[in-house]
Amino acid sequence: MAIPDLIAHRGWASRFPENSLEALAAALDAGARFVEFDVQMSADDVPVLMHDATLNRTADVVGCIHDMTWPALASISVGEPRRLGGSFPDARVPSLAEALGLLRQRPGRQAFVEIKTESLQRFGISRVLEHCLAAIREAPGQCIVTSYSDQLVQEVRNVSGLPIAWVLASHDASSLERAHRLAPEYLFCNVTKLPPGTLAKGSWDWAIYEVTDPQLALDLARRGVAYIETMAIGEMLSDPRLAGARA
Repeated sequence: MAIPDLIAHRGWASRFPENSLEALAAALDAGARFVEFDVQMSADDVPVLMHDATLNRTADVVGCIHDMTWPALASISVGEPRRLGGSFPDARVPSLAEALGLLRQRPGRQAFVEIKTESLQRFGISRVLEHCLAAIREAPGQCIVTSYSDQLVQEVRNVSGLPIAWVLASHDASSLERAHRLAPEYLFCNVTKLPPGTLAKGSWDWAIYEVTDPQLALDLARRGVAYIETMAIGEMLSDPRLAGARA
């Protein structure tokens, strides 16, 4: 029976504030081999971990990441009070360098570093990539650069030897044709966008999100999915049906 590898989506985000050092450390401590996190750019060119371009959802404060400096962001609690109450008042916006410092302490673990399109639109691909790659190079062999932007991942391929992952905005013939041209090592897709049946083959391994049901993960593996991305990494790792899964 095929058992997919597991990726901790924004860390152990079902129990900890997403994209926080707490969530990443908890996922790694639970046995995750692969983690994923999102990167936005601050006003002073510091890559930071944040899914949204604003702080409204995770910090419950008004503000745009792109308009704030790193010192200002580093002082803000992103403990997701609306979702998690007051359990994590000390969770702060981490920099990409801090997250990769955590990863470097755990040889053999890898991170899918998703560079968000909002930052690319605000600052441009070259500027964002310059600062992200500067941090990523400090964790050699541990990072896969990920994005919805095919231009960004193509540029990563052009200027570095890093593996790339492209996230499909939609699963259709045009997107698959583009995927064959890009030839990424990994191809991500939302589980709700998948067609029935066996998935298209290419240079890539399929990585499907957001999956928290172990049986669904096994069903997807039978259809050709190699990686399952889940916010419930601890729960999935402890399920006997996924025994032997690399995470």
